[in-house]
Amino acid sequence: MKRNVQIEIAGARYRMSSDADETYLQRLADIVNERVEALGPKAARAATPAQLLAVVALGLAEDLDVSERRREGLEAKTRE
Repeated sequence: MKRNVQIEIAGARYRMSSDADETYLQRLADIVNERVEALGPKAARAATPAQLLAVVALGLAEDLDVSERRREGLEAKTRE
């Protein structure tokens, strides 16, 4: 059942309708916020929120790609 959820990412509040558990969505938002904070105060002053989120999105996509390649490699080894 969809319900309205509010989360905060990079200082902006977002309202969304989702089937996902609010605690889970907040945990994901926390991961994004940690990545934004890791960019440092200089980046926060020099970049727009959209630019910061684009950098975070690329970093998360890279992490996913690395994990997928690692999983594929392990699967290939177990088939040998």
